[in-house]
Amino acid sequence: MKTIDELLTEGVAGKRVFVRADLNVPLDGGTITDDGRIRAVLPTVKALADAGAKVVVASHLGRPKGAPDPAFSLAPAAARMGELLGTGVAFATDTVGDSARSTVAGLADGQVAVIENLRFNAGETAKDDAERGAFADRLAELADVYVGDGFGAVHRRHASVFDLPARLPHAAGHLIATEVGVLKKLTEDVKRPYVVALGGSKVSDKLAVIDQLLGKADRLLIGGGMVFTFLKAKGYEVGASLLQEDQIPVVQEYIERAEKNGVELVLPVDVVTSTEFPDLKTKTPGHPHTVAADAIPADQLGLDIGPETRKLYASKLADAATVFWNGPMGVFEHPDYAEGTRALAQALLDSPAFTVVGGGDSAAAVRLLGFDENAFGHISTGGGASLEYLEGKALPGLAALED
Repeated sequence: MKTIDELLTEGVAGKRVFVRADLNVPLDGGTITDDGRIRAVLPTVKALADAGAKVVVASHLGRPKGAPDPAFSLAPAAARMGELLGTGVAFATDTVGDSARSTVAGLADGQVAVIENLRFNAGETAKDDAERGAFADRLAELADVYVGDGFGAVHRRHASVFDLPARLPHAAGHLIATEVGVLKKLTEDVKRPYVVALGGSKVSDKLAVIDQLLGKADRLLIGGGMVFTFLKAKGYEVGASLLQEDQIPVVQEYIERAEKNGVELVLPVDVVTSTEFPDLKTKTPGHPHTVAADAIPADQLGLDIGPETRKLYASKLADAATVFWNGPMGVFEHPDYAEGTRALAQALLDSPAFTVVGGGDSAAAVRLLGFDENAFGHISTGGGASLEYLEGKALPGLAALED
């Protein structure tokens, strides 16, 4: 895989360089609530601009239906990128139309433009190879060189991720090179003990990665809404908690396999519950109760790991050499149910291990709860991509960057 450093050595001055970034930032109206993904691609954009390239940044945002939708415009991301770069960033109001062509044509060496949300064109996500390829052909007309740096999208077989690199000389940006290097530390020659903490709402989202980790990790810590399927699989009542009953047989098999393989599977000993899900907009105080994990009342739903579990999980991380964390331990967006996630993040910081935060809600929690991002070994920009890499899947966006 060619890197951006090699590309810069060859020279990019005067060339139009298409950077496939991941600017899929959370928005509250037109306000960006977390600019982490924009900041993550800045080293690549700045390096190219400083080398005299005409930089064309492209990304998706949200899930528009293949047509323009103002709610998913990249205009706020373009404005924020300009603020962070300290220079003007041009914005094209379409993807491959008159605005995109004229905006790119107007770039001087060292200038940056962002084109509108790629998913405003149905060809970006089309299942049909020809339709996707036709959109990639039009994108290719905007550039001389392709740089892939949107790690959060490399698990998608989309036009700008998979098809476009085949049409242009291509290289991996700084972010993708860093992300792949970190993931190799989790899959090749791993320093042990290797501890994985998994949370999030649905156990079905994590089954494939758990299947892989049962042969690689030394210890698995389970939290979040997915934990109640594990507790139910052990014969515990889980009250009104989130439960995927159809996954119980699979989880039971995993519990048995973990014991057989000598993998320590650690579940909560207590949970924080309430009779209702909290209001995340108003942050109205909830009604938290702490109960034993095997004694959840019928009218209660689990919303966080309890104080004894926090201590237990911290002790299980204390001697780790490598830690991967993906998924919050509870409803971290509400202060009454954020302490489990906060305690886990703090335990990662207290551990001597190389710590990797697996993107998505985990990365959002780190920022929301006020932790110093630089204190962790690595915070990934792609939760789904990280998980699929750990599952052993071939990621289309990485395969496309191979020579």
